[in-house]
Amino acid sequence: MIPDWAGERRAMVERQLRRRGISSERVLGAMREIPREEFVPVESRVESYRDDPIAIGCGQTISQPYMTALMAELLELQGSESVLEVGAGCGYAAAVLGMLAARVVAVEIVPRLAERARENLRRTGRDGNVEIVVADGSLGYLPRAPYDAISVAAGAPDVPAALLAQLHDPGRLVIPVGERDDQELRLVTKHRGRIDSRASTLCRFVPLRGGEGWR
Repeated sequence: MIPDWAGERRAMVERQLRRRGISSERVLGAMREIPREEFVPVESRVESYRDDPIAIGCGQTISQPYMTALMAELLELQGSESVLEVGAGCGYAAAVLGMLAARVVAVEIVPRLAERARENLRRTGRDGNVEIVVADGSLGYLPRAPYDAISVAAGAPDVPAALLAQLHDPGRLVIPVGERDDQELRLVTKHRGRIDSRASTLCRFVPLRGGEGWR
């Protein structure tokens, strides 16, 4: 029996997102549209719309749907922005961001995962405005900077200075910050040269690897 993936997406949006406070109709629409089952390993597809992260290999995970939606909502994207995503993984969050912004550059430090993300995006027709780059995402990606918004899908010991430098003014950055195993999701804003930061929620991400991450 073929699963009703569209039905599962609709249920996920209503039960896991809207009921927990995600209110942006643009974000809810993107989460309803992007086929998460196409981005997870085949053997894990039955878990696609559970309220959990899923292992995607190479020690990495795809975030739970709620966290993907929350991070996208915090960025307050209107559709014209250039976005940097650090930690492309399987490409799912990049696909969601691609529906919300004009251009997305998604950086992945693991070449095998970067190629898988490209394949997933091509197969689902979501690669038109999403570029996958193999690089140390903790250092950002200078060739496409500055970015109106930056989303970091890995926990950092602190907010990398390189990302702040590549964030447009005004701009918004969302990043998990804390210890290797437990962090708080922070929204960092830049406006007229001033940097402000506030905690949104507690979270648990895989460690950010690289020069300004965990070594």
